[in-house]
Amino acid sequence: MSNFVICINNDSNPASLIVGKVYRTLPDKEAEAHNMLRVIDEDKSESDGYLYPASMFAPIELPEVAKRALLATDD
Repeated sequence: MSNFVICINNDSNPASLIVGKVYRTLPDKEAEAHNMLRVIDEDKSESDGYLYPASMFAPIELPEVAKRALLATDD
């Protein structure tokens, strides 16, 4: 799974997710086994992220420069 995903559906979480926005994921094998992803969402108060259905996102590959920029904003 990619370290980054793009939100394609926020019907059940419009306050926490923005359709079309790129989000960082955190590894969570147990969540993945249940078709869920651990995502750093708009709240950002929970450093461990929140669980969302994987169907709400599409994995994406980003250029290294974009990855570095997005990871720098997480600090």
